[in-house]
Amino acid sequence: MDGKPVLAAGDVPAPRQQTAPPSGSYRPGYEVVAEHILQLIAELALQPGDRMPTENELASRLGTSRTVVREAIKILSAIGRVRAQKGRGLYVADDVGMLGSSRWASFFLPTDLDHVYRLFEFRRVQETAASRLAASRATPAELGAIETAADACREGFASGRWELFDRGDEDFHMSIAAASHNPFLVEAVREARRLQHQSSTIGMRGSVGGHAEEAVAEHAAIYQAIRSGDAEAAATAAGVHLDKTLEDYRREIQRRVFG
Repeated sequence: MDGKPVLAAGDVPAPRQQTAPPSGSYRPGYEVVAEHILQLIAELALQPGDRMPTENELASRLGTSRTVVREAIKILSAIGRVRAQKGRGLYVADDVGMLGSSRWASFFLPTDLDHVYRLFEFRRVQETAASRLAASRATPAELGAIETAADACREGFASGRWELFDRGDEDFHMSIAAASHNPFLVEAVREARRLQHQSSTIGMRGSVGGHAEEAVAEHAAIYQAIRSGDAEAAATAAGVHLDKTLEDYRREIQRRVFG
């Protein structure tokens, strides 16, 4: 809402203090500042469409340069959390997704482990349900799409082409959701994965962690269960995959951010 006044630098509460990462855990300054800006949005209770402090005000409050703030804003813009309007300033991005209106999703902090855990709990509920339904509802064309996506992941891992791996992974999970023939599940899975991407971008710098090889095998198990029409086996395999993916995220975020 554009009518909300801009807060002066002195009116902005200081972001929560975090324990500095150990000396062996390097994070670029703009990445840390991006995280602090998200914390500030949460602490100010800003909603989608609300105007944010200016780059100068953010730099002053966070004790950094405007250049670093600008780079942080680029990250937050790219992942859909901040919107920069030329000549008008910075705004909390309008979140038009299914989960965008929820208070929790608006305040999701990509490197907050509690938030990541809750996100994966949510993903586990949605994707085990989607896999269970896909086992009884998938058409031959949908089975083909799931298999193609799993093959892309396998090829991406084998060749070290991580963009292909990531694209295959996204297509795999969304193809299963589509095969559930439940549009609510499709949107829930899409939005949860969008939030996970934010965690990967800021907290892990796009790393797929050490779980890629296992993920290839786990995808194959999910696909085979869906193809055979075994709903419970498909749900179980999806649950195992989400649990192991969460464990990988936990290790990577702790190593990169918290030591």
